[in-house]
This record gives sequence, structure tokens and C-alpha cells, in this order.
Amino acid sequence: MSDKDHKGSGKKALLTIGEMARLFHMNIRTLRYYNELGILKPEYVNPDTNYRYYSTNQFERLNTIKYLRALDVPLEKISNFFDEKDVNTILSIFMEQRESVLKKQKQLAQIEKKITNRIEQIETALSASYGQIIVKYLPQRGIVLLEKKFTLADDLELLIRDLSKEHCLDDAIFLGKVGVSVSQQDLIEGQFTHFSSIFVVVEAEEGFEDKDSVLSEGSYATVQYRGTHEDASPYYTLLLNYLKDSGFQIKGDSVEITIIDTGMTNDYNKFVTELQIPFQ
Repeated sequence: MSDKDHKGSGKKALLTIGEMARLFHMNIRTLRYYNELGILKPEYVNPDTNYRYYSTNQFERLNTIKYLRALDVPLEKISNFFDEKDVNTILSIFMEQRESVLKKQKQLAQIEKKITNRIEQIETALSASYGQIIVKYLPQRGIVLLEKKFTLADDLELLIRDLSKEHCLDDAIFLGKVGVSVSQQDLIEGQFTHFSSIFVVVEAEEGFEDKDSVLSEGSYATVQYRGTHEDASPYYTLLLNYLKDSGFQIKGDSVEITIIDTGMTNDYNKFVTELQIPFQ
């Protein structure tokens, strides 16, 4: 019997794979994949031409597949449903999928918050009055800390790797949040060439529980400037002179964070660093 004869024979005419795909607004490759998985096999395959044909009997099954896929149900679960087609099975699938969706919603909300934080940070840096002292009251910030004395002559990237390895950090959290500190004693003595620690600010959205230290809540004299750590020295002097002239006392180590650097641009003229010194 020819393909043409078979299409027109019987109570229900058969559709080619192309006709089936057009009718359900699908790609032919998808129907072939469903055949390979065994969740939607053709009603008839011509043994001579290997052409695949589908019948209207399969419309309901394909509609079910499309519906479940629209709910992002994995194909494996769809296959299991057809193996054990029962209302309890589909109910279980819906309940599991709801939990999955709620989890994704939470993850997406965290991603949105991180993106918003980064946009605000970068926009503030781009529009800052560079070299202008601003007094801020900053909340407590969780950090992951590597206490180690080093200088600008040391490779900061290697120190960041040490920090990441020690705390099993995801490299994705580093952009714009790596900081270094000059100790309170060195600040008092006017020494800015040695750092006492390197750290990463850990946002709540990271879901990272192993925060081993904090940047204290309180008042900070801050300044943003064009450049990186190598350019910080005159801005330390600027802030320390301001604190001295204002009658304030240094209350802890400095916080020096490069907000825009090579991770965001190749243009050195667009690099921005913020320097913060806590005081009382």
C-alpha cells in the first residue's frame, strides 16, 4: 500500500509529520525527538519510505505534552506520567513543579536584587564628584576576610585566589566587591603603603552563610576617585586631614574598594575606587 493510499484509508486519515507540525505550530525536529524518547510515537511508519504518520487519536496526547512543557515540566516526568497515567500522578507532578517554580522565583528575585545593587553602585560611581569628601553612615556589612600583610608590589589576584580557596567562594561574587584595608595604627602613623587584609563584601542575596567578619556600622569619611589602589595615597591624606581638622578620631581600619576596574572596562580613565575611613 502506498503512502497516499494509507493516508486516505480507514475511518481516520493520517497526517504526515510536516502536517502534524504545522497543525500544532511545532518544529518537525521536536516531533522526531518525542518519537526518540518514546512519548509520542507515530501511528504508522511506512516500512519502505520510513515516512511517519500521525492520527487524530494522538492529538490529546500531544496537547498534554505541550501543556506540561508550557509548565516547564521535564520530559522525563512527562514520560513517567504516560507510563503511569493517573490523576494522582499528574497531581504529584503539578505539586513538584509548583515547588520548583517557587524556588526559581526566589532565585530570580535574588538575581534581580544583585543586579539592582550593581546598577546603583556603578551609576553612583559614574556620577560621583571625584575627590569630594562625603560623610556617610553605613550599615554593618558582612565580609569574608583574609588577614594578611601585603603591599601593592604583591599580586592582588593571587591573594584573591587565596581568599577564594580558603572560603570556597564562587568567583561570580567578586566583581566590584573586593576590598583592602590599611590598619588603624598605620592610618594614625600616616603609613599607606602596607595593607592589613583583603576581603569580599558578601551581600544578603548571595545566600553565603560563612561570613567570618563584618565592617562595623557607623560613620565613615569617604571619597571616590578616578583610579585604583595605586592612586589612593593622596586621598588617604585628604581624609585624614579632614578628620583631624574636624576633631574626629579614627575608629578602625580603612575600607578601600575598587568599584570600576578591568573587570568592567579596558579604559583606565574610567576606573573608580572608593576609600572609607571610620571615625567617632
